[in-house]
Amino acid sequence: MKILNVTCPNCKKEFNYYSSEFRPFCNERCRLIDLGQWLNETYTVPVHKLTLEEAEALEQIIHEKDKNPGEEDDSTN
Repeated sequence: MKILNVTCPNCKKEFNYYSSEFRPFCNERCRLIDLGQWLNETYTVPVHKLTLEEAEALEQIIHEKDKNPGEEDDSTN
């Protein structure tokens, strides 16, 4: 069996990464605590607020897509 000792991001206990079915956490309790932090929005992903001009441009793109739902998007090629 492979051995890679790591530290649990929740409780800081050292454990073998490959022996835990709850990795990167050491056990189910730590995994559920972390999940609860995300669900309670204690953890968040930082976002960039759009300027008014960016929001208007995005709305225009969405509106155009709604008017022409069958057309391919050439901007990705």
